[in-house]
Amino acid sequence: MALGVLSYPQLQADDYDRIQEFRKANDELYYSVAEPHFPFVFPVSGIDQKAFIAEIESKSRGVKAIDFEIKCATINKDAVLDYFHLLLVPDEGYSKIVRLHDKLYSNLLFDELRLDIDYIPHIGIANSQDPLKVKGWVDEWNQKEFSIKGKITTLTIVDYTDNILTDLQEIELI
Repeated sequence: MALGVLSYPQLQADDYDRIQEFRKANDELYYSVAEPHFPFVFPVSGIDQKAFIAEIESKSRGVKAIDFEIKCATINKDAVLDYFHLLLVPDEGYSKIVRLHDKLYSNLLFDELRLDIDYIPHIGIANSQDPLKVKGWVDEWNQKEFSIKGKITTLTIVDYTDNILTDLQEIELI
């Protein structure tokens, strides 16, 4: 069992459809695994499920919903897999997402925090082992102004085992 925390953001229907259409064509790793999401805690093993859930509930208590606006796509090299990713990164809401991520990785999860890589708040929508292909997709997204507005209103505790994602519990943000 590998436990993690995601947020499936509220998006306008046309933005959701645009993201999903692009993912269907270009997200070979995760399109069939998960809906569009912001990752907050990447999958970790060796922590008791009840303790993990209690920790996330405790750390998210009193956290307000986060409005965000995405106006930019960027390329990112995966820290584990031999892949490059196209990430939609929020301009607005960025710092609130980072602060919540850091809060969730305190105490029980502190030893799981990767200090060797930056946490970039994002919705991943494409991936390839060919960095030039991903760079082309990034340029395609960024060649015209765009704006994807949404809201993070829940955190979802998940189990990600054997490339199967199972939602375990949803936590409402205030």
